[in-house]
This record gives sequence, structure tokens and C-alpha cells, in this order.
Amino acid sequence: MNKIINKIVSFVLLAFIVTGCLGCAGAENEDVAEASPTAQKVASEMGIGLNLGNTMEAYHASDCEKITYEWIPVVGSNTPRDYETYWGAVETTQEVIDGIKAEGFNTVRIPVFWGNMMKNDGTYTIDSDYIARVKEIVDYCQNDGLYTVVNIHHFDEFIIRRNSLKDCEKIFTKLWTQIAEYFRDYPYTLIFEGYNEYLGGRKFDADGNLAGVFRPDAFKMTNTLNQAFVDAVRATGGNNAGRVLIVSGYSTNIDNTTDPDFVMPTDTVSNRLMVSVHYVDNKMYWENNIGGQKWLDYIDAQIALLDEAFLSKNIPVFMGETSAGYPASNFAQDAVHKDSSECVAIVLGKLIDKGIVPVIWDVNDGFYSRTEYRIKSDSDRKVIKELSEKAKTT
Repeated sequence: MNKIINKIVSFVLLAFIVTGCLGCAGAENEDVAEASPTAQKVASEMGIGLNLGNTMEAYHASDCEKITYEWIPVVGSNTPRDYETYWGAVETTQEVIDGIKAEGFNTVRIPVFWGNMMKNDGTYTIDSDYIARVKEIVDYCQNDGLYTVVNIHHFDEFIIRRNSLKDCEKIFTKLWTQIAEYFRDYPYTLIFEGYNEYLGGRKFDADGNLAGVFRPDAFKMTNTLNQAFVDAVRATGGNNAGRVLIVSGYSTNIDNTTDPDFVMPTDTVSNRLMVSVHYVDNKMYWENNIGGQKWLDYIDAQIALLDEAFLSKNIPVFMGETSAGYPASNFAQDAVHKDSSECVAIVLGKLIDKGIVPVIWDVNDGFYSRTEYRIKSDSDRKVIKELSEKAKTT
């Protein structure tokens, strides 16, 4: 009888110890989360950002719209730098990032195609050399005190097209768990952005053709995968318990993302989420209506939608991609503002005035020269200098 009692007592003590330890771990995560900066504070400090585009998200994309494109083809000798330079980028160095900082930017967005160098074995294990190269670039940014945004870019498209929503949820949970654990102890100046532009996107049908998704299903996809992203990151603990996360909009389209059917994920900590959309004047750009009153009114209307849906609810907006310039062919016939730099200044100014974080989409030797370490156009340099100072006081 005494043996039985002793066993019961031992079991109760063990359960108490284990529960207590788990409770301590949970309390520790809560303490870390509460000590982390809010999304509102981070957004106020991010200033103007620049994308390191066509670099770590580059991959061999031939036949990408065919279901027979079953896995990611190997490029060159299958090293991180083979992919980094595949779409024309130079190798990223500390000097490249130093120049970005010196020109007035305070945020760098690093799009990443995590499928490069990944084995096609169903585990979706990120290659150790590839993530180490991403880390090197993140470290360049952190060395300069820059806010650094890392996402899943284009690989979200690859996965979504070929898998059920249930399988997508599992795959993205695996991917974000790996990424978050790798960077778990990085400072809060590192921010994770769930995806790029493909939430709600097309999928392959039974005949192997890309087909649109029924709108309610597109919202379900978007909301489900955003929740999977947040849950996966938070579960890794450490600084990830309170790290600011950027939730991706439905195809990052402002009209879609401000629809009531778009739902922000639930979170284990308050005020640590932003929402990502792209291009406040995208429709005007493709309709060749840049520079006129219609363009100005459209921008204001899009910002008003973001204000009502998010800003007024204390949810910061991250404009993950904005135009670096406007070709003459995209200006309206009745344009009043006919200079590209002037139009960039108008767009960035309107976004900054509302507290929206604008990040210019840029590729190698585009807006910013990665070999001369400077903004290429003197008029563009003046715009960024003036507005980066304005962003510090807004």
C-alpha cells in the first residue's frame, strides 16, 4: 500500500515540476513579448525602405506556369551565390548595404526564395548554406542599424499552385518554424513578413492549367496561411514571442485587403502585427494615368481605404513595394506632374504623412547602384534625403 502511495506522490510531484517548468517558460515568453517594441513604434522608426530585389528571391523560372514544373531546377554549381546573381544582381556586400544606409534609407526588405538548393524529399528542409547566406545579408543590415524585413517570396507561389490549402498550411508552418528558429535570438530590428503577393492566387486544376480561385476560397486561403505564419513564429519563443510580424494582404492588393472578409490573425501578444500591401497607384500606372488629378484622387482614395480598415484601428500598414520611377509612357495626357522624381516624392510624401511605411521596389542598377553605392539620379537622391528626414519627425 505504501509503495502505491509513494508512486502517486512521486507522480504528483513530477507533474507539478513539469507544469511549473512549462509555466515558467510561458511566463518567460510573456515577459519577452511585453518588453518588445510595438508595431506602432517600429513603424514610426522604419522610415523609407529599399528592396534588395531580384537577388535572394531569384530562381530558375522557366515553365513555371506548367504543372510539369515539379521542382526547382538547379542553377550553376548550386551555391547560394549562383542564385543570388542569377537575375542580374551583383553579389551583396557590406558596402552595398552601407551605401543604402548612407542615402537615407532606414529599412531593407530582403525577398527570399527558400526553395533554392532544397532537396525534393517532401520535408521542405531549408538548405543550411542558403539560409546562412541570407543570414550574412541580414547581418550586413543589422550592422548598420537598419530595420530588416525577410519574407517568403515566389516560393509561396510555387507551393500554393501545387498543393491543397491543408497541405499549404503544413508546408508554410514547416518553413516559418525553420526560419524563425534560425533567427530566434536576433534583435527586434529583424522583422518577418509572411509571404509576397500570392495569397489568394491561382492554382493548377485537374488538367494542369492555372485557374482562378473562387473569391470566398481566396479569402479563406489568405486568412488561413496568415494565421499559420503567426502561429509558427510565435511557437519558437525567444524574441519571436514578441517580434513584430507583417501579415500579407490578399495578393497585396489594397481593394482586396481592405475587404471585410480579410481577417487579421489572432496573436498571443497585442500590437505586434502590421499588414502588407503593394503600390498605392498600381491601377493608374498600368492605365497610363500617372501625374494627373485622377492619379492624385486615386492615391487619396486608396489611402482612405487603408485608414478605415487598419490605421484607424491602430494596425500599421507596410507598403512593401512602391514605384522607384515612372516612365514617360505611363503619364496621363493631361498630367500636371510630369517628372518621375516629383511623382515619387508625391507618393512617398502622402504615405509618410499617414504613417504608412513605404519600401521602394528596386533591382540591381535600378534606382540605387549596387556598384557605386548611391542613388543613381541626383533628383531622386534629393527626394529621399528630404523625405527620410521628414519621416523621422512624422
